[in-house]
Amino acid sequence: MKHITLSRRQLLLSGSLILPTFLHAGAQREETLSDDVASVMRQSVENASPARLVFQRAADGQRWLNDMSVRLTRFIDDELYRRRLLIQIQYEAARADLNPQLILGLIEVESGFRQYAISNVGAKGLMQVMPFWQRYIGNETHNLFDVRTNLRYGCTILRHYNNLENNNITRALARYNGSLGSNKYPNAVLGAWQNRWQWQA
Repeated sequence: MKHITLSRRQLLLSGSLILPTFLHAGAQREETLSDDVASVMRQSVENASPARLVFQRAADGQRWLNDMSVRLTRFIDDELYRRRLLIQIQYEAARADLNPQLILGLIEVESGFRQYAISNVGAKGLMQVMPFWQRYIGNETHNLFDVRTNLRYGCTILRHYNNLENNNITRALARYNGSLGSNKYPNAVLGAWQNRWQWQA
């Protein structure tokens, strides 16, 4: 796959490729969780182990990191920040038993990798987490603009929806977006994953 680095001006001019999807992102629906489910999700959010690459072979991890960092350049100029972010994404996805490339596609659609993004319904951060989740699986002091906190919440929530949908990731993604019954959002995420973030060890 050929990787293209875009200038800031080109990104601004091509904003229409990202913004229409982003404007429809982050509409997770508030729902009642059983005590058991809430407890499991709360434990997942509270676990604060240091982020690291989770690969069977360290060489594969470094190859993944280098490759993804090049691809992410179109969204983030700062190399050090890109690499730190990718390590956190890969770690949180692995913890939640989710595909890291899928999470990269989701973040692209949800926020365009904007750490401080806010949707028109109040969803926050990279994975556009709705604040009501703080009451259910965290606490009101959690900062949803903090990268690690946002990733921890987002991956935990998507894992929950994937469990509810018996590993049907299309329906899980629709739930995450609050658009169950429509494939528009899942198709956008899966398309971003397949077109820009696919990776084979």
